[in-house]
Amino acid sequence: MLEPENTQGITIKVKLALQNPLKDESKFIRTMEQYRLGCNFVSQYIFGNGFPMNQLKIQKDIYNDIRLNFGLKSQMAISTIKSVVARYKTVKEQLRQNPYKFQDQYTGKWHTVSKDLQWLRKPISFHRPQVDLVRNRDWSKLADGTLSINTLDGRVLAKPVCHGFDQYFDGTWKFGGAKLLHTDKGWFLHISATKQLDELENSNVRHVVGIDRGIRFLATTYDERGKCQFFSGKEIMRKRMQFAATRERLQKKHTWSAKRLLKHLSGRENRWMADVNHCLSKTLVQQYGEGTVFAIEDLTGVSFDEKNLSRRTKDGKRQLRSWSFYQFEQFLGYKARLAGSAVIKVAAEYTSQRCPKCGGIHKEYRHHDTHEYICENCGYRANDDLTGARNIYLLDTMYVSGIEKPQFEKLRASTD
Repeated sequence: MLEPENTQGITIKVKLALQNPLKDESKFIRTMEQYRLGCNFVSQYIFGNGFPMNQLKIQKDIYNDIRLNFGLKSQMAISTIKSVVARYKTVKEQLRQNPYKFQDQYTGKWHTVSKDLQWLRKPISFHRPQVDLVRNRDWSKLADGTLSINTLDGRVLAKPVCHGFDQYFDGTWKFGGAKLLHTDKGWFLHISATKQLDELENSNVRHVVGIDRGIRFLATTYDERGKCQFFSGKEIMRKRMQFAATRERLQKKHTWSAKRLLKHLSGRENRWMADVNHCLSKTLVQQYGEGTVFAIEDLTGVSFDEKNLSRRTKDGKRQLRSWSFYQFEQFLGYKARLAGSAVIKVAAEYTSQRCPKCGGIHKEYRHHDTHEYICENCGYRANDDLTGARNIYLLDTMYVSGIEKPQFEKLRASTD
């Protein structure tokens, strides 16, 4: 049995139509600013006290101070603690996944040192005004569809502006917290929701798809029908290089206006790249539909290996380090689960070095200059990204057939 996560979470982004914009906005702004200051207060406490992650202990120590200093209501004071602890846990995981690497100047050997929160030089800072709201305490949906949002100055009523918003209230979705925030496009409420999903049985699998991710091609796919697709990354690379050139130019100015522009540019690039990943993952899921098992490589620790960077140019190294492989993986995962499909991760070892025809594994058969894989044993010749997708597809079929952790073994494969 294929076992995707039984519960899928999403974030519903709802634009708010305020009934009394001037009055309501002032209420939102004051509440969000006090909440932000409260979060920074909690962050300073965590940083200065050995990074405690127990919310109850933190609440016992500083709950009264939060309410007294920032005027927050009971639930909002508790939410500041929850929000900050969650942020520190996220940073802790990010540090764990990106260990410090250095090269011994005498032996040339590379060493890896794991990171934890002790590597932080200052507390995590909350700059953007926002507030986390608890359902049925700080926010709720009234019978007429109006959203009721709690503030320090009373409740604000707003109509949701979101296509298909009511579909989430069919009884199958469970709502959690919401985040109130403001952008140049207006006021928004980001609502978290979860749904119980059925597991995908082997007998219901209709399609098996291997996906090779890269920079030259965002994704290369190969399925059980022998059909392959290439999703070009050429235009994406060109635009990211433009962003990089603009950043480099602004960084040389060392002015406050340049720093503001850099921050704006970063957000703009991130939103654009997220949209690219959304569109690509949506296209794949819609093409294959329900009952599809997508396989991708487990790239943990692979993309940033020095051996993978040594042969690349400066621009190539930057592209590889900054590419949002993980984001695409997350988007594809939740879209597939909602569509009744699944995404699995398979071992990345040898997927780019193995011949899909004879099974031989030879690193030198992959020609990076021509983007080809040419097997001298059997004469197989194809694009190297397609070769990777075919190998990932094979691992996918092995998984569907019951092998829990399929992978290629060089010693066995090279004797075929």
